[in-house]
Amino acid sequence: MPSAQDPFYVVKQEIQESIDKLKSTFHQWENTADVGERSSLSKEVLASCESIAWQVDELDKAISVAARDPSWYGIDEVEVENRRKWTSDARTQVNKAKRTVEAGKGSNNASLSGMHRELMRLPSSHQTTSNQYAAQDNDDFIESESDRQMLLIKRQDEELDELSLSVQRIGGVGLTIHEELLAQEKIIDELGNEMDGTSNRLDFVQKKVAMVMKKASAKGQIMMILGLLAMFIFLFILVFFT
Repeated sequence: MPSAQDPFYVVKQEIQESIDKLKSTFHQWENTADVGERSSLSKEVLASCESIAWQVDELDKAISVAARDPSWYGIDEVEVENRRKWTSDARTQVNKAKRTVEAGKGSNNASLSGMHRELMRLPSSHQTTSNQYAAQDNDDFIESESDRQMLLIKRQDEELDELSLSVQRIGGVGLTIHEELLAQEKIIDELGNEMDGTSNRLDFVQKKVAMVMKKASAKGQIMMILGLLAMFIFLFILVFFT
């Protein structure tokens, strides 16, 4: 069961204090004989009933929200039902006080006393219920805390699993990039070797051409130049398209 710092118990305490004050005002209203004071107390009781009824309704809405997923709020189904029973009892007390005051003008003292005794019996029942809540709090607090810790550990495990999957995905991407870089490096090396071979062949051809031109006549040199130019164009085309 949740601790006393649970917002429900904070609001519950405030409402209970308002109910206690309402009972005190109701007791004054019942015992006064002065018409003016009785009218004033009637208005005060009815106003208090309206205020407390609104607070109980709002607390009921909060309980309905918590009932959708009790474990998220650190409670269980039994605690939800206990809270709903408390708000139901509180609403019953308020409604009885309101009906008693509203019917006060047309009721005799005997009937008012009977209604008052009926109203006053409810807090005793409520007190017994409150004692039961306290006993359940003491018995189930450790179990509730254990469940909460297990829930936190489960969520942490899920987050760690997601982190592990992310690391694996990043590692896979890194491995793929490494393989791509190795393949590109291999291609660059092969291209460099081909360029070196082509450069060596061109150097050899240039040396041969120089030797031939020294031995050839002017006409022969012109023909040689044209032939070499044609060969250069052919080699250039060959290298460019391969």
